[in-house]
Amino acid sequence: MSVHDLSGRRALVTGGAQGLGRGMAEALGRAGAAVAIADVQADVGVQTVADLQAAGIKATYIGLDVTDDASWETAIADTIAELGGLDILVNNAGVEITSLIVDVQPEDIRKMLDVNVLGTALGLKHAFRAMAPGGAAGAGGAVVNIGSVAATIAFPAISVYSASKSAIDRLTRVAAMESGKLGYGVRVNTVFPGLVPTAMGSQLAVDVADAGLFDNAEAAVGAVIDLTPLGRLGEVADMADAVVFLASDAARFITGAALPVDGGMGM
Repeated sequence: MSVHDLSGRRALVTGGAQGLGRGMAEALGRAGAAVAIADVQADVGVQTVADLQAAGIKATYIGLDVTDDASWETAIADTIAELGGLDILVNNAGVEITSLIVDVQPEDIRKMLDVNVLGTALGLKHAFRAMAPGGAAGAGGAVVNIGSVAATIAFPAISVYSASKSAIDRLTRVAAMESGKLGYGVRVNTVFPGLVPTAMGSQLAVDVADAGLFDNAEAAVGAVIDLTPLGRLGEVADMADAVVFLASDAARFITGAALPVDGGMGM
């Protein structure tokens, strides 16, 4: 049996309705896991679940506002009830609002910190409570946080987003230490994706061009590719496969790690 076989495991993916989250949920499902799509977008989430089910993947939709503590508590309980347990959490939900530092707005800062940092911290909190011995799931497991290459490079107009993703790296390392020292049995790691032309990634290219940093979105994309040794943008599958790896027994002795999946851009 492949060490990437996740048969019998139960996964919750935040922001799983579309983009990278959907790709990660699908990859986990194809590896054998049952998957809960957790998102604030009920209509898109329900359609994603239908698509996954049509592909033979056991999936369910769970409403979740990652910035709300009570919403997390309910979502974890609902996932365990629907899937019969919880072994994997992917903290993927995130937002990026492009702005030069001289133009940044307080409400945009708060939104990015709330979703990206608070959302990840609350996910860790409730995953630990559920997965640790004595919890509602109680069998340990794996948390994969989704950071960004933005945490490792100085790309203009994404200062607060970069800061929020750097914070996820620190959260990951401390959480991994606490889990190990306190016997939770939960591994915690981070993936640092490079730029992927999802809706969010494509909008970033438009936004940095609109900020006057590049002539157009195509030039912005070209600049990213020029900074990437492997010479291309990332693909959803590149990121999804990394998540499956970190959730699997192939990564059984890996915790507190930050895995760059960026074509070498952040080295």
